[in-house]
Amino acid sequence: MISRDRFDAILSNFKSIKPILVVGDIGVDKYTYGDVKRISPEAPVPVLEVQKEWMKLGLAANVSDNLKSLGVESTLCGVIGDDSNANKLEDLMDENSLKSWGIIRDETRMTTFKERVVTEVQQVCRVDYETKEAISNDTYYRLKDRFEQFKDEHSAIIIEDYGKGLLRETVISYLVDQAKEMNKLVAVDPSRSTPPIWYKGATLLKPNKVECELMVKSLGYAGAQPVDKMAEILVDKLGLEKLIITLGAEGMAILDTKVSDKIKVIPTVAKEVFDVSGAGDTAISAIVSSMAAGANLEEAAWIGNCASGVVVAKKGTALVTVGELTEHFQDLLESGL
Repeated sequence: MISRDRFDAILSNFKSIKPILVVGDIGVDKYTYGDVKRISPEAPVPVLEVQKEWMKLGLAANVSDNLKSLGVESTLCGVIGDDSNANKLEDLMDENSLKSWGIIRDETRMTTFKERVVTEVQQVCRVDYETKEAISNDTYYRLKDRFEQFKDEHSAIIIEDYGKGLLRETVISYLVDQAKEMNKLVAVDPSRSTPPIWYKGATLLKPNKVECELMVKSLGYAGAQPVDKMAEILVDKLGLEKLIITLGAEGMAILDTKVSDKIKVIPTVAKEVFDVSGAGDTAISAIVSSMAAGANLEEAAWIGNCASGVVVAKKGTALVTVGELTEHFQDLLESGL
């Protein structure tokens, strides 16, 4: 595992790196929490007696929120509607001291808004408001103009793809080309609905195992493939420099072509798993921050692994602080991992 000295050195550099640019689908997560004690007389459905409600930044906005929690500044760049949920999103960003000047309003689209109705033991239902069609050319050029205004002020780019229509092929290829031109890291957290070839040329791709399997199949490889073979295919066909495949309870498989042509698997460090919501957002935030702070891929993966280990023990879409991350790492050292 990463040494304590390197862990401390990398985290101490978080506060000095330039902001990270987060480009992706953005939205709001609302939670309506209560108890179910009876079935409705109107229909065979549970009646939720509401005890509390709260809202959080969701999708790529959750990545910026995670970066802020780690002490790393960011600029969020994306498209929302011109509706009441857009106002809620911008209010949440203001409350969390996040920059919203990379966000474009498009009156033809709905702001993504997901309401989860939950009890102590289960999710009763989820209600989604969203537009999933690809953004228009006009919106693309507005977004591009906005990006051009602040691209030089950032240390790295995270492309957070949830398949909601922002990250069409022209947008992704433009961002990857710009990152290469500026010699900056561009990391992609992919969507299983996006053709993988659109991610060609990214510095780092971070799919989970299911996304990895779907991408390999989309690239023309039928049948089940072992993880090392899937990694080889993705690196070759997409021209990747680095790859992290998150494996859930099995940890992470990492491949850095600048170091080796073989994957390395690091184990999970979660002490308990309560809720995996948002764990991928936390992982990509910690990984890219670590690399911007001077970590190599393996060191960054360990830190991202630790960060995910903290948030999966929390309820709902959660965040991790540097203090929590350090405490978790210390517990791992004391356990002899």
